[in-house]
Amino acid sequence: MDKQITPAEREYLRSLASKQLEYANRPVMEERRELWYRHNALQGERPLVVMEELSFFDDIVGELKCTHALAREIEYQLLENIAVVELIDDDKVIPDYYKLEIWFQFDRFGIKQRKVFAENSIGFHCEPELIDLRTDLQKLRPTDFVFDMSAFLEKRDAIQEIIGDILPVQIVNAANAWEFCLTKQVVELMGTENMFMAMLDTPDEFHQLIDFIGEDNIRLLRWEEENGLLFLNNGNDYMGSGSFCFNRELPQKDYTGKVRSIDTWGHINSQESVGISPDMYREFILPALLRVAKEFGLIYYGCCEPVSDFWQDGVETIPNLRKVSISAWCNEELMAEALKGRPVIYSRKPSPNFLGIQREFDEDGFRACIRKTAQLTRDLHSEYIFRDVYQLHGNIAKIKRAVEIVREETSR
Repeated sequence: MDKQITPAEREYLRSLASKQLEYANRPVMEERRELWYRHNALQGERPLVVMEELSFFDDIVGELKCTHALAREIEYQLLENIAVVELIDDDKVIPDYYKLEIWFQFDRFGIKQRKVFAENSIGFHCEPELIDLRTDLQKLRPTDFVFDMSAFLEKRDAIQEIIGDILPVQIVNAANAWEFCLTKQVVELMGTENMFMAMLDTPDEFHQLIDFIGEDNIRLLRWEEENGLLFLNNGNDYMGSGSFCFNRELPQKDYTGKVRSIDTWGHINSQESVGISPDMYREFILPALLRVAKEFGLIYYGCCEPVSDFWQDGVETIPNLRKVSISAWCNEELMAEALKGRPVIYSRKPSPNFLGIQREFDEDGFRACIRKTAQLTRDLHSEYIFRDVYQLHGNIAKIKRAVEIVREETSR
């Protein structure tokens, strides 16, 4: 792979790697690392702030300079980390290594799933393969899990040869941050409307479907364990919809060096349940989620769904729950009251509208939003995660200002 990368690209990448290493070695990064460890152990000194930059990466970085595919991939990650320091200054910790992510590409459940993407490549439509579960369940097969390890190691060695003496390559399992979202997999098989109708028209078959999907996901975990594709994610590892995994509770005390799912954080959510009642959630969705959640040592639950609708006798019963996503559509008051005295972090996702809708930054409106959360969570363990900001409209400065305002309001 690396032989086609030009000498100029190689030197450019090495200069970026050196800059990332410089930032990673700053004393503030060690301070943040310790803040995260205490925060995730429910001993935090202050709420932590994360601004996800990938959704507006083009706005802050512009066109990549490299032309070779692997060089562009390396450039992308290095520029991302550099931008975090120079343009955002949130509580992310810049790594002193290069993260090489493992992603899996196989046909889940033996079905070639088809998505039709919108012009902007963000929104998409799932072409349903399952419509009437009375006849279509027979199409499902246990997933044939595959991974081309030789090609992956070739890529690792190529990156190591280019920048490894500056930033050593560290393999991480990125798939597990999003892979275990069961209703997402249902929608990818049959579409949202068909999913909702199946719960009404063919409830027994829907139970069979989601149980099958849940067990197939557990099979994935066993396959990863057996093939050495699970890695500890108890450090500077992304998990859930925006947070990080720093903790000293994992791996388990009986850990012997072979990573099991129970030694790792897991992320589950059910954003697609937004259209059903709490009773239907508890009947059709929760049992399979509980089964999968037991496979992990700690759980981050939720993403954009209003988890307050499904908290009582639902999400609150998930084992090993450590963080719960409080999205812009949540009932904040209800969740603040519900989490009092519980060992669960209030992972707040403020509305992205303040940053992503127009060029001007409504600081007063944003400050009022943050102040409300800060007052509600004064006696709770909380964090602020900014996601789904897709355009800055040329006003890059507002993302750093937003971080500053959160710190101001949460320190009162």
